[in-house]
Amino acid sequence: MGLDLSKGTLRVWQRDMDTFLSLWKTESWPPFVEPLLHLLALGYGVGAYVTGIGGQSYIQFIAPGIIASSAMFSASFECMWGTYFRMVVQKTFDAIIATPVSVDDVILGEILYGATRGLLAGLGVLVVVSALGLVAWPAAVLVLPIAFLSGIMFAAMAALYTAWAPSMGAFNYYFTLFMTPMFLFSGIFFPLEQLPPLVQRLSWLSPLSHVVRPFRELAQGGFSLAAAGDVALVTLLAALFSALAVLRMRQRLIR
Repeated sequence: MGLDLSKGTLRVWQRDMDTFLSLWKTESWPPFVEPLLHLLALGYGVGAYVTGIGGQSYIQFIAPGIIASSAMFSASFECMWGTYFRMVVQKTFDAIIATPVSVDDVILGEILYGATRGLLAGLGVLVVVSALGLVAWPAAVLVLPIAFLSGIMFAAMAALYTAWAPSMGAFNYYFTLFMTPMFLFSGIFFPLEQLPPLVQRLSWLSPLSHVVRPFRELAQGGFSLAAAGDVALVTLLAALFSALAVLRMRQRLIR
């Protein structure tokens, strides 16, 4: 079954963005500050005890991964707690689909908004690492479209889980059993090549791994064929999980 798309998708995105902009003083800084603390504490703290990796300082090595994880967390959280709150607590979705806007428009608008939040979070960290001289320009600017694309992927995955979640407490499982392992074992803090072969293969199953590598190469001023393959895979997963999230939300919202 195809997706039922219209300009309503952008209207849902606009509605969420208007809410965000009205609350920007409290909504904008948390996705920016936490990654910055990770960068400073690990880059300058732990980095003082770590020799260079591949000709880079430790903070240069982890900076691209911190940008990628920032986009992941921001997009995912918005399409978990945020989407669930609008769907179940506020009943916003019920009100919207009572208009000519379809369920598909609502969910894709939510995913698009989650991706936008991921992009903004990634942009904030990119500005900081650029000010610290940790990335190469102008190649680093290409991090932003990939951050948005990865934001769609992570937002869609979170929205799919949200479509099944019976309560907000269920998001603890997603965060602990899925997002935290991705954060730790996707090549952000150490090269995946240092892991045992089996763990390496498992690590490459992590979607975040396929965001970290392109980010790291662009931060160094390059971009390999393997990184292009990563971007292609992220694009495929973004489309797949967006479709699955819409299909499952149809089942949940249309009874």
